[in-house]
Amino acid sequence: RRHRLDQPKRFTTETVYAITDLPVHQAKPAQLAAWIRGHWHIENKIHWVRDVTYDEDRSQIRTGNGPEVMAALRNAAIGALRTAGITNIAAGTRHHARDSTRPLALLGVT
Repeated sequence: RRHRLDQPKRFTTETVYAITDLPVHQAKPAQLAAWIRGHWHIENKIHWVRDVTYDEDRSQIRTGNGPEVMAALRNAAIGALRTAGITNIAAGTRHHARDSTRPLALLGVT
């Protein structure tokens, strides 16, 4: 159950179903919720950034090892920006794309 920020007195309810092989006595709602939140944390940290910021779904690299190599490069770029303390990956990417020495400095190559 959640409320809208623009209408605090209005609530919406969402039902989420999960499939697990745990016995009923081990599948505590709080633990299942934590696992689901953990999954979405990963989805939002990496996959969403790759899909939206780097527009990975429209990539035309589809043969050989190309897709895996590009995914690894995108992950490396995201990781380097996050290690440097940058939280807005899109803005960090734009900033470093403006000057060819910035990515090298970020990696400590210069």
